[in-house]
Amino acid sequence: MGVEATTVRRPQELAGLSGLIIPGGESTTLIKLLRANDLISAIREFAKERGVMGTCAGAILMAKELEDAGGVEPLGLLDMTVRRNGFGRQIDSFEDEITTTVDFEGPAPRGGIFIRAPRILRVGEGVEVIAVYRQEPVAVRSRTTAPRHLALTFHPELNGVSSWHRLWLASIVAKRETASESPLH
Repeated sequence: MGVEATTVRRPQELAGLSGLIIPGGESTTLIKLLRANDLISAIREFAKERGVMGTCAGAILMAKELEDAGGVEPLGLLDMTVRRNGFGRQIDSFEDEITTTVDFEGPAPRGGIFIRAPRILRVGEGVEVIAVYRQEPVAVRSRTTAPRHLALTFHPELNGVSSWHRLWLASIVAKRETASESPLH
């Protein structure tokens, strides 16, 4: 997609980045790794100026509140309440159509792959619902233009369409251009 990606394992590796993607996985394990590597406060600080995208477990970590925290301390990047494994256990994973309300460059995503997917139970005023599954929010973003955060309860990387990543990257590029900053890294 024309961007350079790097792995972040320590706070100092956030320096110079334009955005951060928190991937899917197991949210309890992810938060333990963030704690062990002193990344919780570093990511919170980073997110004040830079965009963050979270998929599945990443969306859980981006929430302000968790209904069933189970030891997971959310980062509070988006004013939303999330229920971990809200669509069921591993055996309940599925792929189905979603409805979006945004315009995408290139092919629009038609479906989502939900693996032990979280449910978004509530969104605050500063959060915009941009995709639903059966009338439930499954993709949300911050309403502000800077930073632009995006949270998806499904795995967009598994369907072979990069539309969600491109949508998020476009918001980062727009913010950088507005601020007359250096090119995307």
